[in-house]
Amino acid sequence: MRHQDIMWGIAPIGWRNDDIPEIGAGNTLQHLLSDIVVAGFEGTEVGGFFPEASVLNKELQLRKLKIAAQWFSSFIIRDGIEDVIGLFRKQCSYLNTVQASAIVVSEQTYSVQGLEKNVFADKPYFSDQEWERLCQGLNLLGEIAEEYGLKLVYHHHMGTGVQTGSEIERLMAGTDPQHVHLLYDTGHIFVSDGDYMTILNRHIDRIKHVHFKDVRLQMMSECKNAEKSFLQSFLSGMFTVPGDGCIDFTQVYGKLVAEGYTGWIVVEAEQDPSIANPLEYALIARKYIDEKLLDQNLN
Repeated sequence: MRHQDIMWGIAPIGWRNDDIPEIGAGNTLQHLLSDIVVAGFEGTEVGGFFPEASVLNKELQLRKLKIAAQWFSSFIIRDGIEDVIGLFRKQCSYLNTVQASAIVVSEQTYSVQGLEKNVFADKPYFSDQEWERLCQGLNLLGEIAEEYGLKLVYHHHMGTGVQTGSEIERLMAGTDPQHVHLLYDTGHIFVSDGDYMTILNRHIDRIKHVHFKDVRLQMMSECKNAEKSFLQSFLSGMFTVPGDGCIDFTQVYGKLVAEGYTGWIVVEAEQDPSIANPLEYALIARKYIDEKLLDQNLN
């Protein structure tokens, strides 16, 4: 896979899910990493079931794979920044050891993404004071991440207080662009706002990590009408890999290339691996990327 300094990865969430550990529990680390090699990707993100750094590094080296990043659930508003820093440093240290480039942060205070609540209607909102507390805390975490050679990339996410375009806008306005960057996720912003280009166009300079997640439009409508939770929605098949849903990634990728984006693009699609064979869908994504994105003149 080629283009500038873009690296292509695929997230472990298609094989095993941190929010529902029992699904895909039989898929081992070796199985996951070997599937990634077969599908032709360059790396992955750290999953909750990944081993200590020395063990992971050996498995990566055997397959010539790299680690892009790992999720970190912050509770800056609920617990205060001082209670977050210790766990954050520990995870940054791990990521430094496995030579990752970013730590993915999502504020989970009041989040409903893991609860049996209607993710389309019951998302939380932050007060002005909570916004200030969050932004100040993120600025500090961003500085700490840099001590470990990492970029803090904030993940806007369904069911959280930073989900919509306007909320992303407020987060970007309230944080220091030198220390707080944006993870751009096509699927989450499309499900939230019905639009995935506005945020990309407005904040391309802040985007330092990308998730390519596709959406099955009919299933999204069914989940919304049924008032399903986030977990119920992805288990129902709302998300999928690029090329299997309704998002036009040629438009997205063209903008990234035109603006000189460098870094990781990670395919991420929460699905039930007993229904959506992880290797099969990784190969679907790879074929789409090769034929629709990399073989096109998008400059």
